[in-house]
Amino acid sequence: MIMFLKINQPAPDFSLPSTNGEVFCLSQNQKNKPCILYFYPKDFTPGCTKEACQFNDSMGYFKDLDIDVYGISTDNIDSHIKFKEKYRLSFDLLADTDGKVTKLYKATIPLVNISNRISYLLNKEHKISSVYRNFFAAGNHLKSMVDAAKSL
Repeated sequence: MIMFLKINQPAPDFSLPSTNGEVFCLSQNQKNKPCILYFYPKDFTPGCTKEACQFNDSMGYFKDLDIDVYGISTDNIDSHIKFKEKYRLSFDLLADTDGKVTKLYKATIPLVNISNRISYLLNKEHKISSVYRNFFAAGNHLKSMVDAAKSL
């Protein structure tokens, strides 16, 4: 059985390279601010592309709530930059090439060391407010995060 971080559990702090050219650090870049961290398996695959584009299309909603969105996978930063540019994503992607952050967030697919499809909504204290995990239903992640954000 695959476990994930629990509601009200503090989100682990981390630093990863970002498509904005800087190193993203959760505790510094999102200080006193909620965010969505969504883990996904691979750039340019059909499900991951659909998921990224759905989040992108809903960025106005999240911006109105002052919630930033970050996509995380084990792809390298060059792949992320190409993916972000091709689909004109308005949010940053974070490169977890060694899979350490993916493991911290219990989002690793066993044996293949890539990210599972799991979304976390963190409140402004960086506690887990909502979790949604469904590898095959990429489209449901957005709906789950929109519904959870309403109650944040």
